[in-house]
Order: sequence, then structure tokens, then C-alpha cells
Amino acid sequence: MERLQKILANAGVASRRKCEELIKEGRVTVNDAVVTELGAKADPYADVIAVNGRPIKQEKKLYLLFNKPKGVITTMTDPKGRSTVRDYLKDVKERVYPVGRLDYDSEGLLLLTNDGELAHKLTHPKHHVPKTYHATVERVPHGNDLEKLKRGIKLEDGMTAPAQAEYHDVDPDGKFATISITIHEGRNRQVRRMFDAIRHPVTRLKRVSFGGITLGGLQRGKYRRLTAEEVQKLRDAADGIVEAEEDGPLDADT
Repeated sequence: MERLQKILANAGVASRRKCEELIKEGRVTVNDAVVTELGAKADPYADVIAVNGRPIKQEKKLYLLFNKPKGVITTMTDPKGRSTVRDYLKDVKERVYPVGRLDYDSEGLLLLTNDGELAHKLTHPKHHVPKTYHATVERVPHGNDLEKLKRGIKLEDGMTAPAQAEYHDVDPDGKFATISITIHEGRNRQVRRMFDAIRHPVTRLKRVSFGGITLGGLQRGKYRRLTAEEVQKLRDAADGIVEAEEDGPLDADT
């Protein structure tokens, strides 16, 4: 017996949070009985579970790594007709959805899956899954500015958790610097706001690692399936078991 929202998420219906909304709205039935309590449990293999009258089926799990270009929205559809992640996955038949978000102006590593349980763990703050970014900023921050990032920055929505930050590339003329920064949180436009707070606005932001998974040589706008070893690495990260990365710091969104 498993919680109903977990079963729905694992079947690829939607994210766990959205599945909870579907349950509360009375759109989910178990053996033809409407269920509205979030604590309800069911047997995914013995019970007939339906959403809006349509029985669900357990989908084969799919895990994708996508190198998102700048100017692409991290959604599968957009009412305004703007470019979305879905536009780059036209040959993917399974229903997948992004794990977390990358801003319209940000680029880099984006995970997509129909494994609702893993997606929930990877994005929930309590699991502290590390994400590493290369942030190109105006001018070169002093070492004490980076120390502020490491200790935590006070933003309008509260103090950030300590980050790890170090120089990745520095312009000899002092016009810009690229900082490698690793955080465990995922607040709205967090990295950009952190650098705004130390008066070094971000001009380019690229996520290069998520839970120990890196882009490698994946070209911008392309995707690939994760290997079994990479999926296990993400599960370990969600459980707090993270190995040191080769391409960036991991002591400790966009």
C-alpha cells in the first residue's frame, strides 16, 4: 500500500504537488470511489485508480538530461507560444516533466523524468541536493564578497544557506568574472539575487551540475537518456550521498 499521490506521480500523471491538488479537487477515484484525503493509500497493482475517470497505468520510467538554451521556458506548453522544453523533445513519446526550473534567461543542465518520487526528492529543500552554476558577473568580486556567499546572503525572503563559491575564470582587465557556485536550495532566481546582493549582477548563468550529474560534452539544445549509473547517482544525492564532482565544488536556483 502506498500513498495515492505517490502512486499518481510514479505513474507520470503529474508532479507530486499537482497530484495532491487533483486529489483534493475530487478528481481521483480508487475502485470507483472518490478520494479527497491526502493520506489515503492504495495498491497500485490491485486497485483501479483513475484520474478524471481515466484509469492510470504504471509507465516505464524515463530519465533525460537536457542542455537548455537561453530563451527557452522550462515548461512543456506555453499559452503565449514561446519556445518550451517540449520543442526539443519531439521524438520523446513518454510524458516527462522538468525536475525543478531554469529561468528563461538561464541555460544549462535540466533533468526531465516521469519518476515523480525521485523528482520530488531532488527538488525538496530538506534533501539538500547540490546544484552547481557558472555565473558570469560584472566586474571581479573581491574575496570577501565570495565569503559573504559562503556564509549566506540576506535576501528579501530570508537568509540563504551557506554556498560554496570560487573563481572559475577572471578577465585580466577586471571587466567580468565567472564564479562557480554550488547551492542546495532552489528559491526563485536565487543565484542572480545573491550576486545582486553583493553588487555584481549576473550577465550569464549556466547550470553545470545537478546532484553530481554533469553536462559533459552534451551540445546546447540536445538531450540524452541518463545511464543506470547516473540514475543511481541521483538517488544517492537525494538520500544525502554525494561524491565530489570533477568540474566544480560541492561543499555545501537560479
